[in-house]
Formats: sequence, C-alpha cells, structure tokens
Amino acid sequence: MGLLTFSINVTLDGCVDHQEGIADEETHAFFTRLMDEGGAMLWGRVTYEMMESYWPGVARGDGEAPPAMRQWAVKLEAKPKYVVSSTRKDYAWTNSHHIAGDLRTGVQKLKDATPNGVLLGSGKLATELDRLGLIDEYKLLVHPRIAGHGPTLYEGGLPSTRRLDLISARPLRSGAVALHYRRAAGA
Repeated sequence: MGLLTFSINVTLDGCVDHQEGIADEETHAFFTRLMDEGGAMLWGRVTYEMMESYWPGVARGDGEAPPAMRQWAVKLEAKPKYVVSSTRKDYAWTNSHHIAGDLRTGVQKLKDATPNGVLLGSGKLATELDRLGLIDEYKLLVHPRIAGHGPTLYEGGLPSTRRLDLISARPLRSGAVALHYRRAAGA
C-alpha cells in the first residue's frame, strides 16, 4: 500500500490560492520531484479543472514556458490523475480517472493499488480525507508571503488536532521552505 501525501503551496497566513505562491524554476523542480516519487496524482474537481485548463497546452508546446514548467507539464501529462467529483464523470485529459462512490473506499483502493504512493494536491479534498484519517504525510511549500485572504488551509476545520512528526525542512533560494511531516504514531 502506498502513502497518501498532501502537498500544496501555502503562505505564512495559510492561504492556498495558487496565485499567491512563488512560481519559479526551483518551485517547479520541487513539485516535479514530488510527482516523480509518487505513482499517481489526486485532485478534487475544481483543482483538476484548473490544471486541465493550462498544463496540457504547456506539455504540447503551445506558447513559451521555462524548461522547469515544460518538464512538469510533460511528466504530468503521463502521470495517472484521479479526480473526486460528484458532478463530473467524463475526463478527456490523458490518463485521467474518476473516483466515484464512497470517498473512503475509493481513496483507500487507490492507495492500495499504488505502491509508490499518491500525491494529493487539493485543499478542500485534503480536509475531507484528513477527517477520514487517510492522509499519511504532508509536504508543504511555505512561501514567505502574507496573503491576507483565503482560501486557507483547512478552513473547513477538522474534528481534532493532528499531531505530526517533522521529517525534514529545507529552505529554497526564494525564501520558501519545503516542510515534510508524517502523521505521528497513534495520531
């Protein structure tokens, strides 16, 4: 069984708006390495549609893109992508799959079938999966910014505090810090 790892860009005040992070070569290389380590991507419908509207064009070479962005896009094109949605059923983007039915059962089956792990990249979906106790690790890229607005990490709340063990912390040249946490034993 693979681990479910939640990874997202977040500002110091918890904002997860994708436009608030630093989108430089090092950031894209960081997320490309994470994607390379995992066996599949997992998103909610809104995040999937945001990604689907941009990255396939970058992978095809539509327009100019720095090498790190193009590398991310090409690898993302090939990576299995799973989507949790109660409203959308059809997915034309290459290697996209729908997770239907019971959320706990569907995501647990995905984890069981993906020994290299699953990389989760949707804030709202992360809240639901954390409530179900399905997230094993957290790899957050904390940006040196205060956004002053939302959406924020876990704004829907959790039933209890999550205790985590720090695995690593690595600063990037931009001032962002890559944090890796694992759920504490018994948490």
